Amino acid sequence: MSNISFNSSSFVLFWFPGMEEKNLWISLPFCSMYIITILVGVSVLLIIWSDDRLHQPMFLLLSMLILADIVLSSGVLPKILLIFWFKLHEISFEECLVQMFFVHSFSIMGSSVLLAMAFDRFVAVCNPLRYSTILTNSMIAKTGMFVSLRGLILGFPYPFLVRRLPFCGSHVIEHCYCENMAVAKLSCAEPTINHLYGLVVIFLVVGVDVTCISVSYTMIIMAVLRLPSTEAKNKLGHTCATHMAVILVAYIPALFSFMTQRFGASLISSTQILLSTLYLIIPPMVNPMIYGIKMKEIRRKLLAWI
Repeated sequence: MSNISFNSSSFVLFWFPGMEEKNLWISLPFCSMYIITILVGVSVLLIIWSDDRLHQPMFLLLSMLILADIVLSSGVLPKILLIFWFKLHEISFEECLVQMFFVHSFSIMGSSVLLAMAFDRFVAVCNPLRYSTILTNSMIAKTGMFVSLRGLILGFPYPFLVRRLPFCGSHVIEHCYCENMAVAKLSCAEPTINHLYGLVVIFLVVGVDVTCISVSYTMIIMAVLRLPSTEAKNKLGHTCATHMAVILVAYIPALFSFMTQRFGASLISSTQILLSTLYLIIPPMVNPMIYGIKMKEIRRKLLAWI
């Protein structure tokens, strides 16, 4: 890092300390994942938007999830690739704050959409006769507004709390993007408020959402087990398994990232960075494939395009 010059008002992002000579090889899978995320995500969005028959709650919620995922990936991965390919480690303080806002806000939006999707499946399985009256277009529009406002309101304090901190020492962030605690730890003041706010958001988002999603799917599974038809059980069980796979892919890396940034002092820096980055890369890539392409309506349209 000593050969990298930077402005005192900027930060330096650093990926995998001690592995700079392998950056090109590490960049290849990341570039591939980003391309897949964009191509598959945009394809699924175009299919949903171009077919009026797919303007249903489940598909509209899927569109929200994919949009949040694409913005999240685009806020992080291009900068990571610039670091890998052109050694452009420097990022201005303002750019860092903007990136931090987008990362946290759209991560929260993605979690909120997963919660809404779980509610959608709960109504569809446990109260199918009232599905069309509960999940109306107006309800979906209000859900989209809730998702957006929740992400923006809870994400806004992150850059605000970092901006108030004094930075009089190292400006080298041992991370490939501006994660809240990775930046706050560089301050010459104690970032206690940043740490506490991060805990509050984790409780309000991951804690509440995972609990509600778990309750929803527990009730769905109980309803499925009471079905007399084996075929219906298999169909709904397959749908629930697909949804659960998306949820696990979204939350497990996020929890690892949170734990390692705050309590992972014994982990080597490279492991912390990798775990924190995976939850911004893997879910946006696999969500359209696991969730979207497995839906027969989308798969049929996609195959027709190909």
